[in-house]
Amino acid sequence: MLQITYISTARPELPADAIDQILAASRRNNHADGITGLLLYDGYRFLQALEGEPVRVQRAFDRIKTDPRHRAVVTLGSYEVTGRSFGDWSMASQRVGIATGNTVAELVDSLTEDVTDRNVQALFRSFARLRQAA
Repeated sequence: MLQITYISTARPELPADAIDQILAASRRNNHADGITGLLLYDGYRFLQALEGEPVRVQRAFDRIKTDPRHRAVVTLGSYEVTGRSFGDWSMASQRVGIATGNTVAELVDSLTEDVTDRNVQALFRSFARLRQAA
């Protein structure tokens, strides 16, 4: 199984409803392809992990890289993994800074609680805390 994590910058003109469109398409496509993962968006950047069968994950990532709604896509990691870190989520997501109830950091901590790769877990937890520290 392949796991890819990346970060990118949203285009300044990204409409507010684009995130909902991205999530709907991601969930539909990922479910069909057996891809799981997590997407965080902080109003400026996307941080995402994708995992699944290598050919399908790479195909999804290639499609993501050409999406005009973001730029400066940087691969943070691309690893063969033995099991899924993100359960059966076709695409769990959170808009950093928009969570209700718990703090965003608490929510992301909860979402990543079962992620066994501590580097991936720390990556998402740190990203969720960046806006809090500013």
